[in-house]
Amino acid sequence: MSTKQELPGILIGGSDAGQVFLNPKYANRHGLIAGATGTGKTVTLQCLAESFSAQGVPVFLADVKGDISGLSQPGKPHPKVDERVEKIGIEDYVQEAYPVAFWDLFGKKGTPIRTTLTEMGPQLMARLLGLNDTQEGVLTLVFQFADDNGLLMLDLADLRTTLQHLADNRKTLGSSYRVATASVNAILRRLLMLEREGGKHFFGEPALELNDLMQRTRDGRGVINVLAADTLIRSPRVYSTFLLWLLSELFEQLPEIGDPDKPELVFFFDEAHLLFQDAPKILLQTIEQVVRLIRSKGVGIYFVTQSPADIPDSVLGQLGNRVQHALRAYTPKERKAVRVAAQSFRGNPALDTVAVISELGVGEALVSTLQKKGVPSMVQRTLVRPPSSRMGKATMAERTEVLKNDPNGRRYAKGIDRESAHEQLLARATEQQAERDEKELKKRETSARRKTGRKTQSSSDAFVKSMARSLGSAAGRSLGKKLFRGLLGSLLR
Repeated sequence: MSTKQELPGILIGGSDAGQVFLNPKYANRHGLIAGATGTGKTVTLQCLAESFSAQGVPVFLADVKGDISGLSQPGKPHPKVDERVEKIGIEDYVQEAYPVAFWDLFGKKGTPIRTTLTEMGPQLMARLLGLNDTQEGVLTLVFQFADDNGLLMLDLADLRTTLQHLADNRKTLGSSYRVATASVNAILRRLLMLEREGGKHFFGEPALELNDLMQRTRDGRGVINVLAADTLIRSPRVYSTFLLWLLSELFEQLPEIGDPDKPELVFFFDEAHLLFQDAPKILLQTIEQVVRLIRSKGVGIYFVTQSPADIPDSVLGQLGNRVQHALRAYTPKERKAVRVAAQSFRGNPALDTVAVISELGVGEALVSTLQKKGVPSMVQRTLVRPPSSRMGKATMAERTEVLKNDPNGRRYAKGIDRESAHEQLLARATEQQAERDEKELKKRETSARRKTGRKTQSSSDAFVKSMARSLGSAAGRSLGKKLFRGLLGSLLR
């Protein structure tokens, strides 16, 4: 907790003790934005995204309600905004637009985002498809077969064809690639469901280059990457797995940089409870590891959800910067959630945290941020600052104008369908069928020649025997002998 003069940084809002800031040096120590629906989480997210952008930090966030697109447009004057600006004591407040790049897995409201099956890997694909352990084992075998045979796994057609190839040739491929037909059929059914949910749009080329999510403008501001998720959120498994994949790719590809003065990228994970919902233990361990280690890559992750209880303790303990909006406590479960939220803050003798959480108005929050040496500040009841950009949606015309000037469109708008496992296996199957057809044809020709030869020999024998019988009578025996010798003689000459 400090004034702007003592601690320049990211302004969150104002309290009775002064303005409340988030120190950029500790912004990669992750954070939590929590609160019931309608209490102001989206506005807080918008304010933080603006401030990180102004600091030169690129941002990635998902627009699950469709109302974050207003970041691309300047805000409009309003008496309530003026009142809040004055109450918080903001001297340099201006209403302005921020640099935004719109993305969309479906390619309708933004630049398409794609990845390949190889980059996704079998573990995340298994989560995406909702497979059990046995089916995940089959999926892993499919990826292994593709690697061993030089097959490119790019899109869902590649996975489907490779699965079918293993099932159809299970007797000839050997025990190393033997798969159960029932498991293959179950995976194929899940693939069909995924395609109906729109998942097929996500796989293919050109695949996303992570550098394109970490751009800055010529004046040094970080670009805010807004993923259109209002349709995507209807498929929670696809939504959460996509964001988890993106985090995993950042973790794998970015270099270690320690603790920078400000993050290289800030990642907001909205509806974060979907990430942990029904997640197997091994996946939770992976998420925990990514959250723990990715900060050394300069990436800050901010989970946005209704209650801290939505986040496993092993992850929650790593979230150093907290913004808690109001929680309602009508049921025993809700009262427990309030206590969990209150206990996650460093106490303030001047505040009854448990009571205040239920009393907060819209736009108010309990805030604690990391200060010098990474020590959490005492929790403060804070009035969150108003955004400088528009609160609400950009129109389709405004969104189109932003997209028209986005260089990402030239790189990703048009998909590429190059030869991969689907085409390669079909070509092999065609060649093998041609070889089988040729062998069958040769076999039939050989069989036909043998049959023809036997028929010719039998006719000659029958003719000779018939002649001998007809000429064997007593009356014609003498003449018959002459004719028979003459016939044979002419044949032998």
